[in-house]
Amino acid sequence: MGILGKGSGLFVSSGHVGADENGEIVTSSLEDQIVALFEGLGRTLKAAGLGFEHVARTTYYVTNYEPALVETLRKVRSRYLNQETPPASVLVGITALYDPRIRVEAEVIAVTP
Repeated sequence: MGILGKGSGLFVSSGHVGADENGEIVTSSLEDQIVALFEGLGRTLKAAGLGFEHVARTTYYVTNYEPALVETLRKVRSRYLNQETPPASVLVGITALYDPRIRVEAEVIAVTP
C-alpha cells in the first residue's frame, strides 16, 4: 500500500483498502471499513510529507454497488477531505476485489507542494 510514483509535482498512491495498521481487513461494518481505508491513505500521505489537503483526485472501486454505499462513503470522506473544494472523484462499480470481504478500494493523486 505504498507509493506507485512520485515526480513532476504529483504523488500517486496504490490502491488502499479498509485494513487496520496490522493489515487485517476491517469487517465490523461498511463505515468502519471505509474509515480504515481513509486512515491508511492518511498514513501513506503523511509518509510522503503530504496530507489530505493535497489530494486532487480520488478513485473508488466498489463491489456490489448500491446507493446506500455512496451515502456511507460521502459521510466518511467528509471527515478527511475538504468539502469546500473537494478533489475530483470517480466511483467505479466492479465485480470483485482480491478479497471478498473488501467492499471499497481507493487510490489518490495528490499535488506535492
